[in-house]
Amino acid sequence: MAKGDQVKSGNFTFTKTSIEGVAVVDVRTYGDERGYFMETYKKTDFAVGGIDVDFVQDNQSSSTKGVLRGLHFQINHPQSKLVRVVSGEVFDVAVDLRAGSPTYGAWEGVVLSAENRRQFFIPRGFAHGFLVLSDTAEFCYKCDDEYHPNDEGGLRWNDPSIDIEWPSLQGDASFDESKIVLSDKDKVQPLLVDL
Repeated sequence: MAKGDQVKSGNFTFTKTSIEGVAVVDVRTYGDERGYFMETYKKTDFAVGGIDVDFVQDNQSSSTKGVLRGLHFQINHPQSKLVRVVSGEVFDVAVDLRAGSPTYGAWEGVVLSAENRRQFFIPRGFAHGFLVLSDTAEFCYKCDDEYHPNDEGGLRWNDPSIDIEWPSLQGDASFDESKIVLSDKDKVQPLLVDL
């Protein structure tokens, strides 16, 4: 499959990105005057779409505009992640850290929102992070390994060798790095060259 190629199964459309294994997942939604219904995950359909992992942990976070979480990974217990937004909007990013990968150091990004109901699949071997574009955002993700607090790794969000094109915050004319809110640990994450 080449970038942009799609596989449809059940209520899901899986679109290949420029990085092997990373996929955008669009979900069919059923709605009427009462609201909407959608499946967010179905193992058999995901396997048809090339995502055949056993998820073991679900997480959810809430963040305010300008918060950038990441870029994170686990060193000895890597995780595949299926991520989505249930409230608000984020720009979500995966960076390929797989040794020997032809796309090592490349990134893929996608806007996820409550409105577009899009999901993003990130396989093992990637750093992951997101920037909150709306006033607030609730972010959910499924992982195929449990979180191990002593196994955390990180990568600098603005590493010039990766050159992620972070979008401007809503209402702002252009990207303004001074408006980014980082945790103390994310302020000092290493560069790719130092990993």
